[in-house]
Amino acid sequence: MDKNNILKLHKSGKMEIKPTVPLKTKTDLSIAYTPGVAEVCLEIKNNPYKSYDYTIKNNSVAIITDGSAVLGLGDIGPAAALPVMEGKAILFKEFGNVDAYPICLSTKNPEKIIEIISLISVGFGGINLEDISSPRCFLIEESLKKKIDIPVFHDDQHGTAIVVLAALINALKISEQKISEVKIVINGAGAAGIAITKFLYKAGAKKIVLCDKSGIIYKGRKKRINFAKKEVTKYLLKDSKPGSLKDAIEKANVFIGVSGPNMITKEMIKTMDKKPIIFAMANPIPEIMPDEAKRAGAFIIGTGRSDFPNQINNLLAFPGIFRGALDIRAKKITEKMKLESAKAIADMVSEKNLNPENIIPSPLNKEVAKKVAQAVKKSYIQ
Repeated sequence: MDKNNILKLHKSGKMEIKPTVPLKTKTDLSIAYTPGVAEVCLEIKNNPYKSYDYTIKNNSVAIITDGSAVLGLGDIGPAAALPVMEGKAILFKEFGNVDAYPICLSTKNPEKIIEIISLISVGFGGINLEDISSPRCFLIEESLKKKIDIPVFHDDQHGTAIVVLAALINALKISEQKISEVKIVINGAGAAGIAITKFLYKAGAKKIVLCDKSGIIYKGRKKRINFAKKEVTKYLLKDSKPGSLKDAIEKANVFIGVSGPNMITKEMIKTMDKKPIIFAMANPIPEIMPDEAKRAGAFIIGTGRSDFPNQINNLLAFPGIFRGALDIRAKKITEKMKLESAKAIADMVSEKNLNPENIIPSPLNKEVAKKVAQAVKKSYIQ
């Protein structure tokens, strides 16, 4: 892609705010603003819940970052993160018809971030946390869930986990395997890796091995450990023991990479069990290139890239998740909502069209968000 063309497209930003009511006459102005707006203020003063009826709160989400873990760029700061948050906002609008606002915070202090979000939350129907580094992201999200009464959703964690499960549901269907029986190796123990581990466990996975730069994570490990890695051991294979990624992947059925480029080799894939499923999701360079994985015997391959089949992209999840949550004025995103969303995404690929190179719908399919929103609303009612 040409750099000049990219910069030209982003000139002056990628979004704007427009009024939804006429402002052509004095009467228009007196109703939309003063003195008429005072009547609306008093309605909300007497019943704050009416802010959903008379303000943008009913369809608004704040996309909030501190710029500490942006895409594959790392800690680039809040100003440099703004183009990504704008991009997320226009995806919210285009695919979920949700008005989203990019908010970049000039602090990495978890307590300050929690306080700021708590204080501004009154004007929003949901909070989408984005590109906040691990393990701080876990503390921030859990604290906010307890403090505010609108959905808080860290997309790097839960959006990724939802789409991974959707792809895995269909991959296992084709390979005729059960989630409770397959050995799943996840490489990368940041926000996405830990969330995927927990979510797959709740979906029925019983044999999960999680690795980081120091190898297999197991109960009692002392090296490169933090509270999030300690806590996740309860979801891992009970007899996990010290070893490398190479050791972990032997006899595995599924590899899920949310780590970095070139982390696995053809030789490692050859040691996996029959019909290996490879989700190499590091971007832009995956843990192994699809053609290499194929030559090594991989049965199904997914990546985070748009130029290969089976793109595992969060865009399949977050617009529909928030569309559904806003429609029902949910106070939180539940585990059931997430599980049903993953199933809805998987179901978007018909039995007739399901094959090793088509296990997940296109991120550009706008029907996906509608189906996910329906799943969110249905699971909330139940």
